[in-house]
Amino acid sequence: MTTLSQLTPAELRQQIRNNQLIQPTAGMANGYAQANLAILPKQQAFDFLLFCQRNPKSCPLLDVTDVGSPVPKFAAPSGDIRTDIPKYRIYENGELVKEVTDITDYWTEDMVAFLIGCSFTFEHALLNNDIPVRHIEENCNVPMYKTNISCAEAGIFHGSTVVSMRPIPQQDVVRAAQVTSRFPAVHGGPVHIGDPAAIGIQDLHSPDFGDAVSIKEGEVPVFWACGVTPQAVAMATKPSIMITHAPGHMFITDIRDEKLGVL
Repeated sequence: MTTLSQLTPAELRQQIRNNQLIQPTAGMANGYAQANLAILPKQQAFDFLLFCQRNPKSCPLLDVTDVGSPVPKFAAPSGDIRTDIPKYRIYENGELVKEVTDITDYWTEDMVAFLIGCSFTFEHALLNNDIPVRHIEENCNVPMYKTNISCAEAGIFHGSTVVSMRPIPQQDVVRAAQVTSRFPAVHGGPVHIGDPAAIGIQDLHSPDFGDAVSIKEGEVPVFWACGVTPQAVAMATKPSIMITHAPGHMFITDIRDEKLGVL
């Protein structure tokens, strides 16, 4: 039986487009990069592009669509930004107003879509190094937290960095940092290791996005910059509209993981 990890990106996108697959995408299409999404009107697109360039750790760009085009021609030329993500979020004036599985009715001819590297991409490399990935083991979404780490401002955009957390056995922490540092296009190495309070996180069991996971004895919480950061920025900046992926529900690209890594 073919598993979701063995399906091609195109096969998975088709299932998602048909509403046959509505769940977090961690562990799917092993070997292919996944991406976070942010969509804005053209009027705010340059400011957001500048924001991504100034914050490459949390917002590493993989592709930007032409104005009005829903096709990410470099990341997935057969894809459609409007239909190929399992679940989307609609923010209006900084408020989350709706979650939907298709944004065709919200798409306008002045919109620009940004695909931002996702740390799900380097999880395959962690597993290949016998480093556990707890949210895959527990079949849930990765836990994500707002922090006190400020982003560099750009135009109208400002806010705090969001991080994802994976509990890593203490003896594997250095190796996990080395492995993920090879993937700067998908957040790279950790931004913090250890005490969550040092970056403004009060309770690991109450993530701001995603699901809590178990942390076993002898494990250390390790934090990576996260592509959900634009959602925190939307709440702080309050653009008239921003469309994003729902946390953990990514766009699966045709880009091979190894093309985003460094040897």
